[in-house]
Amino acid sequence: MGNKKCCCGEPSQYFNNFDKILTKYEGKESELIPILQDIQEAYGYLPQDILEALCDRTGLHPTQVMGVITFYSQFRLSPTGENIIKLCFGTACHVKGSEKIAEALKEELNIEVGETTKDNRFTLETVACLGCCGLAPVMMIGNDVYGKLIAKDIPAILDKYR
Repeated sequence: MGNKKCCCGEPSQYFNNFDKILTKYEGKESELIPILQDIQEAYGYLPQDILEALCDRTGLHPTQVMGVITFYSQFRLSPTGENIIKLCFGTACHVKGSEKIAEALKEELNIEVGETTKDNRFTLETVACLGCCGLAPVMMIGNDVYGKLIAKDIPAILDKYR
């Protein structure tokens, strides 16, 4: 990868983390999930040019790699915002109004679930359960938990992260 540039034209430094990761796992096909996890940790998501390099260097077919990426919800193919909002839609949260919280978040951020704000500040995701049923409806922003939410709480909470 010595002189290779990423799709953005950045020099080979861009690939240094990738090279270290691949060396760590010796490019073994059986280590695909940990390789992908480490790539995502290093880059914040799974960049297309890095995935292409992974296939080139390991001999894995792109459909094999994409099959794993799309099967596991932990993997991301696009960058996320600085603050990831996880809104619970488990039974307790759903019954206690998570849909209203979702609408308030979408309106306040001007995005849909799964999207990132234009300023890359926030990414909005829904999850099946955050394990905080007694706080329903609940959301997390990073490691911060917000429970017993009502729609009018959302602007003030988001202002803490702006």
